[in-house]
Amino acid sequence: MKKKTKNLIVGNWKMNPETVSEAKKTAGAIKRGLLNIKKTEVVICSPFVYLDALKSFSSKKTILGTQDIFQENSGSFTGQISPNQARQFNVSYSIIGHSEKRKLGDTDEIVNKKVINVLNSGLKVIICIGEEKRDHSGEYLSFIKKQIFLALKDVSKKDIENIVIAYEPIWAIGAKEPMGTSEIHEMSIFIRKILREIYGMLGDDIRILYGGSVFLENAKSIMVDGFVHGLLIGRESLNAKNFVEMIKDIDKI
Repeated sequence: MKKKTKNLIVGNWKMNPETVSEAKKTAGAIKRGLLNIKKTEVVICSPFVYLDALKSFSSKKTILGTQDIFQENSGSFTGQISPNQARQFNVSYSIIGHSEKRKLGDTDEIVNKKVINVLNSGLKVIICIGEEKRDHSGEYLSFIKKQIFLALKDVSKKDIENIVIAYEPIWAIGAKEPMGTSEIHEMSIFIRKILREIYGMLGDDIRILYGGSVFLENAKSIMVDGFVHGLLIGRESLNAKNFVEMIKDIDKI
C-alpha cells in the first residue's frame, strides 16, 4: 500500500437478529468493547429496519453500513432503499454485490449501477466478488477479473479512497474449513494486479478484505498470512464477545 491505512472489519448481520432490542444490545456491546482500538475501523451492516435504532451507536470506531442499496435515488421502486435515505441514519458504507444478492438477480450491470450510485451519494462501497467453484484450468480467475472490471466500469480514480474490494469465495462460505491462508494471499496478489490494470499504482490504495468462514480462531492468521487489509464477517459478527475479541487481536497486528 502506498499510504498507511487502517484495518477494516465489516460485520454483515444479514437478516438478523429477530428484534430491535437484540440489535441494540449487540451493537452496544460491540461499541463498548472497542473503545480502545486504534488501528482498526469497524463497520456494522444491520438490516435496514434497525438503522434508526442503531444510529446512536455510530462513532469514529464503530460505523454503520447497509447490506445493499438501490441503483436509483427516487421513484416507483417498491421495497427499495436509496443512498440518500440511508444517509439519514449515520450510514457510511454499503455492501454491494454480495453473493446472496447476486443469486437473487443482481447482475454485473446492476452491481455497477449500484456502485456508481453509492459513490455519487458520498458513501463508501464494499464490492463483493467471488467464484462459486474452483476449476483446475483457472477459469475462476477470469471470472473474478470480469467481476472486478464490470463492477468498476466508469468509476474514476477520484473515487478510489471510497472503494473496498471484499473477496468472498462462495464455496468457502459456511464451510468447516476456511480457504487456506496461502491461497488467500495468492488471490490478494491477483486482485491487486487487476486493480493496477484499472487504476495504475493508485490501485494499491484500495483495501482488500477476505470473507468466508471467518471465526475468532482463524481471523488473525487470515489477516497476517493472507496479507489482506480486513475481513467481511457473517454470523460471528453477531456474537459480540467473539467479535470484539477478534478485533482486539487484529488491532495489535
